[in-house]
Amino acid sequence: MYNIIANSPFFRGLTPQDVEAILNKISHSVKSFSKGQTIAQREEEVNNLCIVVAGSVKGEMVDFSGKILKIEEMYAPHPIAHAFLFGERNRYPVDVIALEDCKILFIPKPDVIRMLQHNDVILKNYLNAISNRAQFLSNKLWFLSFRTIKEKVAHYLLNLSRSETGKNIMLPKSHQELAEFFGVTRPSLARVFAEMQDEGIITVDRRAISIINRNKLVEMIK
Repeated sequence: MYNIIANSPFFRGLTPQDVEAILNKISHSVKSFSKGQTIAQREEEVNNLCIVVAGSVKGEMVDFSGKILKIEEMYAPHPIAHAFLFGERNRYPVDVIALEDCKILFIPKPDVIRMLQHNDVILKNYLNAISNRAQFLSNKLWFLSFRTIKEKVAHYLLNLSRSETGKNIMLPKSHQELAEFFGVTRPSLARVFAEMQDEGIITVDRRAISIINRNKLVEMIK
């Protein structure tokens, strides 16, 4: 377990032996969860630094109509809601559900403070993780500002391609996972991909996407 935790964003730069020594000095626990089990509920207070040490979890929100919007997937050894551990309103922004059987490391907030006070490496890592999370949320808000599915898809593909010459993309998610990520149905997403292919903007072969007309994608999100 210590080998896995040493690769977590908070403990990078430390050896598994260092991690073991640090954890032996503070309160912590490891809990197991079954696939589909709720780990934390939206609006529940965040009292622990939580790190996935085995398996994976997802953050999702349910709107008033009952539609589920998957926000993010987190795999070992990544943290859960670490940006919400401190602050005046330190509550989970989403429901956290086990994607598969998993194990979570829980470190109570007072012990997290002790680690930050006594270890410069962990302090620097934590500050970097908070900054990265702020950037991620900023990008997510920008992404959600797009009104149509086509705009969302255009932004997603441009973000994956990165360089101006990047034409061939392998989607990291299945079409079902993408539909959940966009907060739409799979048939709706499939129609958008088909329309964009008919318009000569992209070609689609399962997860393999080729960008034919990059300028059209850019125009969609202007």
